[in-house]
Amino acid sequence: MFAAMKVEPRATAAAQTPATGPLALRWQWSRLPTLTSLEIYAVLAARQQVFAVEQHCAFQDADGHDAFAWHLLGWTAERSAPTLAAYLRVIDPGRKYAEPSIGRVLTVPPYRGIGLGRAVMVEGLARTTTVWPGRAIRIAAQQRLAAFYASLAFRTVSAPYDEDGIAHVDMLYEPV
Repeated sequence: MFAAMKVEPRATAAAQTPATGPLALRWQWSRLPTLTSLEIYAVLAARQQVFAVEQHCAFQDADGHDAFAWHLLGWTAERSAPTLAAYLRVIDPGRKYAEPSIGRVLTVPPYRGIGLGRAVMVEGLARTTTVWPGRAIRIAAQQRLAAFYASLAFRTVSAPYDEDGIAHVDMLYEPV
């Protein structure tokens, strides 16, 4: 059911903040059973804040895919305790799409505007291509973010469609 591979967290300089310089993140790449209850709580709180509250979108976040996904958490120790600053999940191929698929990409409000969206996607792509080398990667992107994902070498492969009241397009990343 789950891949047994455990990838150790690593630190990277992910973004520049005007006031403080580089923001160091500790990346955590985990399957759901290896996350602690506090880590799961941080992920669910961030996903609810961004996708339900900020985007005014009522949808079933607990969609049954988390148990069949890798979770990439970007932690910062900028405050007194580690804080989740960025997140995405990668659903196993064959669960939602034929390809592995990246979704639930987010940065929490205090860490926006400094490049963490790009940093979490670059890290997510690197980790996904390590787990599934040579495989294409699919995303269901909010249409307003298609240019951002295109800048990361994704190409649009569907007409726009409505998902939970928000225009989306399917996009594909194909490693060279």
